[in-house]
Amino acid sequence: MLYAFGNRADFAVLDEPFYAAYLAATGLDHPMREEVLAAQPTDPAIVARQCGSDPVPGKKPHLYMKHMAQHMLPGFPLDWTAACTNVHLIRHPARVVASYAAKRERPTLDDIGYARHAALFERFPGPVLDSADIRADPEGMLRRLCAEIGLTDDPAMLSWAAGPKPWDGVWASHWYGAVHLSTGFSGAEGPLPTLDGGDARLVEEALPFYEAMRSHALCP
Repeated sequence: MLYAFGNRADFAVLDEPFYAAYLAATGLDHPMREEVLAAQPTDPAIVARQCGSDPVPGKKPHLYMKHMAQHMLPGFPLDWTAACTNVHLIRHPARVVASYAAKRERPTLDDIGYARHAALFERFPGPVLDSADIRADPEGMLRRLCAEIGLTDDPAMLSWAAGPKPWDGVWASHWYGAVHLSTGFSGAEGPLPTLDGGDARLVEEALPFYEAMRSHALCP
């Protein structure tokens, strides 16, 4: 979705602006931790001011911000969201856990953010999109989203040039390998991955939060 909105001429985009503040506050040892801490402000108040800044970078009409729910820690300022249209992207936890565990071992429920996302959704409601629905029908779902939030439909959202983008966070070389190879949305997702042990238990923990938000998802 970051690349889809970044490909629109009327949007600037911002990639996970609270990541460094989250790492600084939690002390977590993520891949490329030092690079992330050096690349972004670690004071959440400074990040919040940037998120609410005006004008939008490049003087574009709109700004798309990609946030991870787990980065929005309790106590981080969120008053800037009053001027935002909040869109909630969800994905089945089996797919998230499998993907996350391939890059960082032994994820926890806090790491993958499902409980925090559910709490944020209650506070900041907005359209909910399931990644499976987008993958199955990118054009239809993006058209539906644009209509829901008052944007004109833009075919530029459906494809982009392969490779890194200027708006990528510094962590992209570790996390965005598949995205950098893409030129658009991949086809419909296959069967859910089979997980065992702690990863399977984590999916069971996250599933009620996912299913609660899934009940609000825009229909294909």
